[in-house]
Amino acid sequence: MTDGAARIAIVTVSDRASRGEYEDKGGPGAEDWLRGVITSPMSIERHIIPDGREGVAATLRDLADSGADLILVTGGTGPAPRDLTPEAVADVMDKELPGFGEEMRRASLREVPTAILSRQTAAIRGKTLIITIPGKPSAIATCLDAVFAAVPYCLELTGAARIETDPARIKAFRPKGA
Repeated sequence: MTDGAARIAIVTVSDRASRGEYEDKGGPGAEDWLRGVITSPMSIERHIIPDGREGVAATLRDLADSGADLILVTGGTGPAPRDLTPEAVADVMDKELPGFGEEMRRASLREVPTAILSRQTAAIRGKTLIITIPGKPSAIATCLDAVFAAVPYCLELTGAARIETDPARIKAFRPKGA
């Protein structure tokens, strides 16, 4: 495990937002959610990059290999031709954690039928947990509410920083003795 604050990166994947044609709401929405749930020290950095498999993979590789504990990636998980975030994650991952995507879709389907089009996933690269999430703040909350209880223990298992959550928002699950 690392000492000190958890290093969290939020990567918005959007051609339009990266060109300044569209206001990024996913990055700020994810940061607001994290700041409302995580009670332990953390640093959050945000990046906005264009769609595209190679560029997304390079960004994820750089962030993970430079010590990010958690990377949230918003955007690029749909069926459109430029939506290649899951492929970029596959290019850099050591292990896939498909249960994250399954649970996020299940939670989202309770709200919108188009959630079935999402190709969200999660993966490990080194000690870094990478989770792909939607771009709409309310959908981000739905998805992270559904899976985040497992995130602190997952980070511990990979040797990443320990994070604590506000149990009134998300009660982190750790097996007894962990």
